[in-house]
Amino acid sequence: MLLGDITFQTPSKPIVALDTSLYSLSTEEAAFFKAQTGIDDDEDLKKHILEVAPYPCIHNFIFLRLNLSRISVYEHILKLGRERSDALLLDIGCCFGIDARKAAADGFPAKNIIASDIFNVMNFFKTTPVTYPGCFLPGDVFDPSFLSITAPSDDVSPPQAIDLSSLKSLNPLHGRISAINAISFFHLFNEEKQLYVAKALAGLLSAQPGSVICGYQVGSPEKGMANTSIAGSMHQLFAHSPKTWTSLWDGEVFEKGSVKVETELVEVAIREVQFFMMKWSVVRL
Repeated sequence: MLLGDITFQTPSKPIVALDTSLYSLSTEEAAFFKAQTGIDDDEDLKKHILEVAPYPCIHNFIFLRLNLSRISVYEHILKLGRERSDALLLDIGCCFGIDARKAAADGFPAKNIIASDIFNVMNFFKTTPVTYPGCFLPGDVFDPSFLSITAPSDDVSPPQAIDLSSLKSLNPLHGRISAINAISFFHLFNEEKQLYVAKALAGLLSAQPGSVICGYQVGSPEKGMANTSIAGSMHQLFAHSPKTWTSLWDGEVFEKGSVKVETELVEVAIREVQFFMMKWSVVRL
């Protein structure tokens, strides 16, 4: 069984039944989902969430965590939204767009937020363009007609305004995006494709100092294949180390010394399987 470039080690084993004991919301998360869905009752909210949980990649309810708000550059991203009139935020591989919604709820202008994934599953919140004016743009990052690779921009002048609702691809946004969120995204791909995506996203990033790409993904103390768990099934995926991830961005994707890269490796456990996750950010200098 394949999910991106993730290979399940037990291909004949079906995804296990949904384990509702893994469902939990912190006080902050419960308040956020109630506000965003309009569902105030705890049991009704749980029922609504369980209806979408059987997707294998979110079977462990990880999608309920407000991960972007727990990365150190989050306040910086919100500041960009407040202080740059042209600031755009891209939530790539957005799934339900929860991080995009959280940023909007915390003050980043929703009309300047683009959420993108290969499939449209954005009806989780049951909103309309009136209640949430953020833009959803479906597409495949490996399709050059949707996102082509260009060299990182060196034009620091403010870009002209663009009508996000008219977009058919991300290509018109080259050199225009102030912040890119790529949580739980890169680890879906092998080493070669991770480099490809990094170069593609770098071409979207504004050259203005402070523009940032960040994420949270499976990592490893040493670069190589890592064993993790999805819905009770063991699988392998490629994981960078903090050292190799830093050198990829600072020197291979961007000119060395032109960005500041920060990483943090955290040990986590899901269904008693321990592995490492890596928080990271790349800020243009």
